[in-house]
Amino acid sequence: MGYVAVKGGTQAIEASIERLKFERLKGQEVLDVEAIKSGMRGLIDQVMSEASLYDVGLAAIAIKQAEGSAEEAVFLLRAFRSTLPRKHVTRVADSATAEVERRISASFKDVPGGQILGASTDYTQRLIDFGLLSETKADALNFLSNYRSEDSTSTDLGALPKVVDYLREEGLLVLFEDDDQEPDDVTKMNLEFPTSRSTRLQMLTRGQTGAVISLGYSALRTYGAAHPTVGELRIANIPLYIHHPLFEACDEGEDYYIGDIKVTEVESFITTEQKNQLGKTDIQFSIGYGVAFGQNETKAIAMSILDKALQMKDSPLPVSNEEFVLYSIDTVESTGFISHLKLPHYVTFQSKLDSARKKV
Repeated sequence: MGYVAVKGGTQAIEASIERLKFERLKGQEVLDVEAIKSGMRGLIDQVMSEASLYDVGLAAIAIKQAEGSAEEAVFLLRAFRSTLPRKHVTRVADSATAEVERRISASFKDVPGGQILGASTDYTQRLIDFGLLSETKADALNFLSNYRSEDSTSTDLGALPKVVDYLREEGLLVLFEDDDQEPDDVTKMNLEFPTSRSTRLQMLTRGQTGAVISLGYSALRTYGAAHPTVGELRIANIPLYIHHPLFEACDEGEDYYIGDIKVTEVESFITTEQKNQLGKTDIQFSIGYGVAFGQNETKAIAMSILDKALQMKDSPLPVSNEEFVLYSIDTVESTGFISHLKLPHYVTFQSKLDSARKKV
């Protein structure tokens, strides 16, 4: 917008927008939104998580408009989200009762319900499949038909016990008092420090995926702030319920099912030392928590690391500094601030230039 003040700025902007559309269409192919929804699951999940808006269709449109740029798609989706009314607040969702698609533990070999590998690239060779060049819709339909006829799984994958219950039953978890305080809503408030844990978790789950992973990696390797073991990673479809509008202000009335959302949830175990009543040191475990829309595993694990690191209030490490972490990972905040450097800075730079010339 800063270019409007330049001579001919309006016409230049309009020409730039036309050129943007030309670049999107010059290959003479139009991306189908349904094809994006079907074939770009990973990108859609990332965009929905960072935008804090769970809508596969809208995410697909944003990806098409942004030509595959995740940061631009997130910006578009967040902007749209800000226009939506807040009509209801769902009841507290419990992932323990959700239908599980994938569930693994790096802490225990045998867990009730078993390890469920689900859909994952973890077990592939990660070699480029050039056969995809000749893949047709008929091939896809044939595969789906065969897969569904062979998949006779009848195992109940709902209400699987949480792995963390193992340690809780043995009294090996660090105990905290229940906190029933109403969670903050970062979409309706300015970020203020120090933050509550609900604020930190919201900022982490909507943080830029690469930034969260990078800072989580630094906490794990560079600074050693936290080195967890993944107690449980589960991908589950969580049902959501709301109160009848006439009973929203109280606990009376019937809950209404409005749909479900797929999330990746991670509970990581971090070793801590606690003094017992005899003054001796006991080994216990605290939990780092991560959750993100869709199948977003690496981000959720990194989030669980940062969750624990940010609880270390007295630590001098960068990853324990709330302001450093939470401001740095926000994709719209960071992208916007970096991008503003492209706008005209004629006056400020001329001032610096004049100062430099006076010294010559």
